[in-house]
Amino acid sequence: MMALFSIYTGLIYNEFFSVPFEMFGRSAYACRDPSCRDATTEGLVKVREAYPFGVDPKWHGSRSELPFLNSLKMKMSILLGVAQMNLGIILSYFNAKFFNNSLNTWYQFIPQLIFLNSLFGYLSLLIIVKWCTGSQADLYHVMIYMFLSPTDDLGENQLFPGQKTLQLVLLLLALISVPWMLFPKPVLLRKQHNERHQGQSYTMLHNTEESLEIEEDHDSHDHEEFEFSEVFVHQLIHTIEFVLGAVSNTASYLRLWALSLAHSELSSVFYEKVLLLAWGFNNIAILIIGIVVFVCATIGVLLVMETLSAFLHALRLHWVEFQNKFYEGDGYKFAPFSFALLADEED
Repeated sequence: MMALFSIYTGLIYNEFFSVPFEMFGRSAYACRDPSCRDATTEGLVKVREAYPFGVDPKWHGSRSELPFLNSLKMKMSILLGVAQMNLGIILSYFNAKFFNNSLNTWYQFIPQLIFLNSLFGYLSLLIIVKWCTGSQADLYHVMIYMFLSPTDDLGENQLFPGQKTLQLVLLLLALISVPWMLFPKPVLLRKQHNERHQGQSYTMLHNTEESLEIEEDHDSHDHEEFEFSEVFVHQLIHTIEFVLGAVSNTASYLRLWALSLAHSELSSVFYEKVLLLAWGFNNIAILIIGIVVFVCATIGVLLVMETLSAFLHALRLHWVEFQNKFYEGDGYKFAPFSFALLADEED
């Protein structure tokens, strides 16, 4: 999968070993005059329709290449991160539905979805609108002053009509969702506990071990104690973790941008400072040495070390940023298959 997606991203950037290729048509830009040999964007003019697929190859080698690609990769990382975190929250709904836990649906899934999308879902919307309209709005300014001065006029940073009103509504929803996650669930859990021990309602226990423990506790006490303070502190920690994690987890997805930048720059250095440098000497022996060094560096660094690094970072994003939205580590104790235990059960 990593190899297939590396080929896909190579097609997106229209590069092969840091060499641009016009595989999907001619570039939309051309030199204004013969003096623009250094491929600066000031010397390029748009002469035809936008490049049909991926990044225009003419960006490669231009002075604006790094700022442009950095901005593109940063925004793509945020979009991917917000989409995956939303998927994790949606999976938590299916967990709650499977275990018939309406409390987690109403007081965990819904406020978490509202909080995440009121802030970073809105940021993703601004990114897409900016791409579609070509606006010069500063998204950092928009997001910062959404909190610091929500009633101020947006001025040149306004991307669409009604944006200020929408920001006020989203900010209000984000503020409401925090106490929504924190307070109702512990109170309702205590209410359910009291009703269960007053015989007004009964709830299904998860396994036989838990039922045995409850029965033993009933033998020694009138009923099990409900530690409201412990449950409330646990819910407080969970709420704080999600609210702060929404910021830190989104920022953590920027590692995709950093990895892409490092890989691109290393590939460019190996091509320009090893292969092209050796080619410039017009000497067969130096050229052979340069090719050997280029191949070894490409295989050792780009294909081995960079692949391992990308795998580890992807694994971390799945385990920490994605799975903490739905994975709880509860359930049934793992019982490995054993012929000895099978024989005991038959006896």
